[in-house]
Amino acid sequence: MREIQAGEIVRAVRDLCIEANTSLPGDHLSALRRALGDEESPLGREVLERLLENAEVARERCVAFCQDTGYAVFFVEQGSEARVVGGEMGEAIDEGVRRGYEDGYLRKSIVRSPVDRTNTGDNTPAVVYYEPVSGDNLRLTMLVKGAGCDNMSALKMLTPAEGVEAMKRFVVETIENAGPNASPPLTVGVGIGGPFEKAAMLAKKALTRPSGRPNPDPELAELERELLDEINATGIGPAGYGGTQTALAVHVESFPTHIAAFPVAVNLDCHSHRTASAEL
Repeated sequence: MREIQAGEIVRAVRDLCIEANTSLPGDHLSALRRALGDEESPLGREVLERLLENAEVARERCVAFCQDTGYAVFFVEQGSEARVVGGEMGEAIDEGVRRGYEDGYLRKSIVRSPVDRTNTGDNTPAVVYYEPVSGDNLRLTMLVKGAGCDNMSALKMLTPAEGVEAMKRFVVETIENAGPNASPPLTVGVGIGGPFEKAAMLAKKALTRPSGRPNPDPELAELERELLDEINATGIGPAGYGGTQTALAVHVESFPTHIAAFPVAVNLDCHSHRTASAEL
C-alpha cells in the first residue's frame, strides 16, 4: 500500500488552481487557432484574436484569464493501492483551493447556499467526484467552472422510443437557447445513460477530455462530429456575434442505463475552457 501525504495534495491542488486559471491548456489554444483559421465572420475572427491575445497575457503575467474563477471542480481517481495519510482527502482539497485562490488573487465566487447568499470567503467547498481505479496513483483533474456557461446547461429524461435523434435535437436546442449567454466558442460536454445524476456528472467530466479528442467508441465519435457540425450551423458564432465557430469541440460520454430510460445532459463550457491535472 502506497502512502500519500495529505500535505502533498494540498500543494498540488493549490498549484492546479493557479495553473488552470492562468494558463489555458495547449489543446484548447490549438482549437482556438483552428477556429480562427476557419471562421468566416470578420467579427468572429476579431473575437478569437482577442481571446488568444488574452490567453497570452494571462499566462505571461500569471493573472486570471477570466474574472469568473468559478466553482473549483475536481475529479479524483484514487488507486486501490494508494492511501492518504496525515489528513483527510476532502479537507486537503479544500485547503489547497483556499490557498490557491488566495495566492493566485482569484475571485472567491462561492456562497453558502442558494438561499443564504453569504460568500464563504475562500471559494470552498470544492466540488469533488471520486472514482476508484486500480494501481497506487492518485490523479487530480481540476475544472474551473464559471456560472455563465453552467447556468445554460440542461438535462432531459428522454424515452428509448425518442432515441438518438431526439437526443441530438435536445443538445442543439440547448446551445440555441443559450445563445451568447454561455460565452462561445463553446466546449460541449454531453452525458448519456445512467440514472438522472450520472448523466449530469458524465457531461461535466467530458469537459476535461483534451479538446477535440474523439471518444474511443467509433459510434460515439461519429455522434460528436455530427453534433459539432449541427451546432456550428446555428450561426451563433464567437461571443454570439454570428459566425461559423459556435463550438470548438463536442465530447460525448456514455454509461449503461435502464431499459426504460434515455437520460441526456448537456454541460457547456465557455471560451475560458480551464482544466489542469496532476498525478501524485
